Amino acid sequence: MPLQFKMEVIDRQNLKYSFSGHDTFQCRQLWLKKGYEYVKAGLSFNDEAAVVILGVGKNMVSAIHYWMKAFDLLDIEGKLTAFAEYIFDEGGKDPYLEDEASLWLLHYHLINKGLASTYTLIFNEFRRERIEFTKESFIFYVRRKLENHKNFSFNAKTVATDFEIFVKMYKLTNVQSKDAEDTLSGLFTELNLLKFEVRKVDDKGDTYYYIDNVSREEIPDEIILYGILSHHLGQTSISLSNIENGKNSVGAIFALNRASIVKKLESLIAAKKYAMYGMTLSDSAGIRELQFKVLPSPFEILNDYYDQ
Repeated sequence: MPLQFKMEVIDRQNLKYSFSGHDTFQCRQLWLKKGYEYVKAGLSFNDEAAVVILGVGKNMVSAIHYWMKAFDLLDIEGKLTAFAEYIFDEGGKDPYLEDEASLWLLHYHLINKGLASTYTLIFNEFRRERIEFTKESFIFYVRRKLENHKNFSFNAKTVATDFEIFVKMYKLTNVQSKDAEDTLSGLFTELNLLKFEVRKVDDKGDTYYYIDNVSREEIPDEIILYGILSHHLGQTSISLSNIENGKNSVGAIFALNRASIVKKLESLIAAKKYAMYGMTLSDSAGIRELQFKVLPSPFEILNDYYDQ
């Protein structure tokens, strides 16, 4: 029997919300590489031999399958995506995730894919509504967001568990566990996105989380441009407002302030290797836009970073 029942709902705009599927397991460092090689070998996660081949328990097999889909490494038909091949193939750019830029890419795809609703909601909406938040305030937010859906039974425990997995993915902790794997840092802790503070209110301690919009100079310019190009496919003119504040924009996903976005765009525009694309930041009628004379492909830009 699964550790938590599947909780998902289709909203009035045909958007699916899902708060389960990982069987309470956060994504481990080597799971995505293991999962990639498993699928590449033509094997199915439903095979009984999966526990032996992957070297994990049955529930972890299910979790690996879930995270492969959540990180946009598997498409709707269960086939490996171009992004999966690009990073994790035998000749891929970073199959063992040794470069921090690859973690930023995975973070981008996790939010942009939208399968893991807690992550998409927090980075796109919830943190704009509440600068600081707790587990309880997030549960209340989801309850309020879904309360008008008919034939849907909200389950606070499922949402709470999903939030706890989110925290494990991003929050650095020194707490030890009986499970050796649980003592490992979350996949995204070194990105330093999620900050927290424990406060006492009425003699009870509670943890307050926040994600600040800052400069994040550690994110390579090419990763930012990749995010812009892949999110705005085919567009030769993109408003700075959409780049900063649009749903699944680089500003929202990477928690960047406007000044840092402009700085990174100006750096890209000034780079001689990108002169062929004719990138400019124009200002027409008070609307600033990033414009291209020739559109590069997102993977072209990633090649420029990884091939350095």
